[in-house]
Amino acid sequence: MDTIKYKTTRRFLCPHGCGRHFWNASGRTQHVNAIHAAITQSSTSISAPPNEPASDDARSLSDHSVDKDIDMDGPPDDLEDSPPRYPSPDAPDEPENPPPRIHWIHHPFMTGTPCDIDGQYLPAGTPPDARTHSENPYEPFADDVQFRLADFTFRKAELSEARTNELLEIFADAMANAGGEGPFASAKALYTAIDDIPYGSSPWKCFISEPCVNLPESAPVWQTETYEIWYQDPDVVVRNILANPDFVDSFDPSPYIETDRDDMRRWSDYMSGNFAWRHADTIYAEDPSNEGAMVVYIVLGSDKTTVSVGTGNVEYWPLYLSISNLHNSARRGHRNGVVPIGFLAIPKGDRPLKAAMTTPVIRLCSDGHYRQIIYDLGGYIADYPEQVLLTCIVSGWCPKCTALPGELDTPAGRRTQDLTDTLIAELADDRRTLWDNYGVDANVKPFTASFPRADIYEIIMSDILHQVVKGTFKDHLVEWIQEYLVLTHGKDEAGRIMNDVNRRLAVTPEFPGLRHFPHGCRFKQWTGDDSKALMKIFIPAIADYIPAEMTQCVAALIDFTYLIRRNDYDKDTLKSLDIALARFHSLRKVFIETGVLHYWRHIEEFGAPNGLCSSITESQHITAVKRPWRRSSRNRALGQMLLTNQRLDKLYALNMELATVGLAPPGHPPPPDPFEVDAADEGAVDGPVMAEVKLAVTREPVKLYPRNLQLLAERIRQPDLPDLARRFLYDQLRLDGSYFALPPITSKVYVFHSAVASFYAPSDISGIHSLNTVWRDHHAHRDCALVVTDPAQPGFAGLSVVRVFLLFSFTHGSRTFPCALPEHYPGDACTVGHSLETLIRAAHLLPMFGKTKIPRKLEYHHTLDVFKAFYVSNYADHHINEII
Repeated sequence: MDTIKYKTTRRFLCPHGCGRHFWNASGRTQHVNAIHAAITQSSTSISAPPNEPASDDARSLSDHSVDKDIDMDGPPDDLEDSPPRYPSPDAPDEPENPPPRIHWIHHPFMTGTPCDIDGQYLPAGTPPDARTHSENPYEPFADDVQFRLADFTFRKAELSEARTNELLEIFADAMANAGGEGPFASAKALYTAIDDIPYGSSPWKCFISEPCVNLPESAPVWQTETYEIWYQDPDVVVRNILANPDFVDSFDPSPYIETDRDDMRRWSDYMSGNFAWRHADTIYAEDPSNEGAMVVYIVLGSDKTTVSVGTGNVEYWPLYLSISNLHNSARRGHRNGVVPIGFLAIPKGDRPLKAAMTTPVIRLCSDGHYRQIIYDLGGYIADYPEQVLLTCIVSGWCPKCTALPGELDTPAGRRTQDLTDTLIAELADDRRTLWDNYGVDANVKPFTASFPRADIYEIIMSDILHQVVKGTFKDHLVEWIQEYLVLTHGKDEAGRIMNDVNRRLAVTPEFPGLRHFPHGCRFKQWTGDDSKALMKIFIPAIADYIPAEMTQCVAALIDFTYLIRRNDYDKDTLKSLDIALARFHSLRKVFIETGVLHYWRHIEEFGAPNGLCSSITESQHITAVKRPWRRSSRNRALGQMLLTNQRLDKLYALNMELATVGLAPPGHPPPPDPFEVDAADEGAVDGPVMAEVKLAVTREPVKLYPRNLQLLAERIRQPDLPDLARRFLYDQLRLDGSYFALPPITSKVYVFHSAVASFYAPSDISGIHSLNTVWRDHHAHRDCALVVTDPAQPGFAGLSVVRVFLLFSFTHGSRTFPCALPEHYPGDACTVGHSLETLIRAAHLLPMFGKTKIPRKLEYHHTLDVFKAFYVSNYADHHINEII
């Protein structure tokens, strides 16, 4: 089997001779600390961080910095992305007790120091006051049964009122037979109990917009109608987010600078960015009495959504709110870190947060402490059409810089509110010049104009989803390739080529977490998930029909996409962004024209872009708009939808209160056990997990697979299995002499249909994928895997790709040996088995199709049997993208 890899990396052996191998030195160090030595710490001070945020008071970084050494048990950096940070194979081993790897330098003045309810700062180390609960912690519910039933019917199962009444009647009948009563008399009684929950919700308010008077008869219809405008008090919403105990481990109370062991600056969550530090400097400079307060930057987002295409295009325009102090992972997850606060429009008369942008307010935080809080506007998430409206520019111009619409790839100055105000003042009588030469719409003013320290051009966020994933890939590259095929081959032949491309996409081998495209890319409405999935398999399908430069162009875009979706960055990663950008720019100018030129600055200002992307607001549409709409009567649905949201918030908040005293599970699912068979393909694991493969818990029954090795060999038609197993055991025991000296394996043999691969990438959440050797839908399903064949060799030279024929285990003495029997293709002899310790994870193989048209009868589960040359995809997921 021929394989082609996109990237390589180096391998590192354990210096203590235990035989373990690692992808980089930091992974090896973590192993040494965990297995061969007690974890100890040494203190390293930083006199001044490199590349500090711009500040008028440089003294604040060197004279008042607070150095915090991060515990080695914290988030690891075991799969780094930047080649310069890997030591060479000849470099000396790292010490067993290395200095702390990550340093946090907190802002010296806006520190988020805990205080009491009166605003008096507490001594360091003072524990928070214990949360008070009534004798009945489930109040207003009578007991846990009532609460669990309400939570299940309304939040989890989303039962309609009629279905809820039916279920309650069943409960009542069952209890009546036992001489008791049901938990609720009716669904209305259940809803009333939910409405009485004292936690977590901000009441929705509504006002009616009146049409302008004296409108001309030719006025458009929309100007003559009245509109319901619904909104929540943002101060209450922020207060609820701050006090949510679910965020206690995902919260930063102050801006900070993060550096690694080599003093290299890193950016990850919002508070690690230059913007947070710079604005904290400004807030302190304006009023030094604010020292010790916590800055909370308000992050807004809006995105129009359609809930019904077939019944009149029912559209809603929700406004969402989050705060900067949450980690990106909390903002991306469905944990009430992003909350809808308005629908259709923003009320202009009531600005409850504005006063607290200059005068601190006291708020309870997720760790139980009170803090003095200063608010600030810190970000707005929107796609390009909404960015045009928010920044009051002319469509086609960049909202971040002053480059001309046709020259977006040329250097240009930053667009700022001061610049816009100056232009409007100087050209007040010449608005046509403002429009044509500067892209400024002087007829409207940004909503940020009346807020302190707010500049809409500074806080508008880059948009990965619409600029890169859907914009550049789907709307430009895919369309561009189709146009090339038509121009080169004619419309009819181009259609036949695209049909074959779609067949190639349809026969792509399956892979955990990767959706299958049975009809290729022939669907009318592409979603962001469609584009992300197609990116992973698009190149092999199209490569044989387009010039090499076009293929390189697509690869450069995908490389850039994986880079900007990482969770943390350093200078090396930012340089890699520039390299990918330059590669793509040399091949396709449209890449610059979509606005991705500003990602470097975005990362330095606000941290990783994936925590502030419109994909977050789009995902919120599902829970805040679309599902509530489906549960409504469709008649004046908005009020019903908001009531549903309010009840969901209350149930979530009560669940969090109960979770703090151990009476309910946490609001977000706990990490699954990576070695339970049912955990296969469950998704994320929160926290560091080295790449590891273990057999599933469930053994296949003896009626399917004999427990005797010789009988098993006959059952699976592999007569060499006993001999191969002995060779495998000989290699594992590292014996001298011939393996024939070993006695035959007589222990019971257990067969498994799956093994579980768990892994961690610093740019993405950890994941759980399965390796399978099963039959599905009457066809064999046997996954491919990356196997270590020579740990001393760098990159792919030390790896091999195998197809797993059988997963089994046996015992020798008191030791159990899990084993994988690999094969390349049916007809080839199986080779000596591999220990699961040498299996890193599943591999995704993509065929090298060549010029042969794909027959219609070929199915995706035949692909690994039919083709003989493959690409090893490094786009299958973020983990494999970083290790190969």
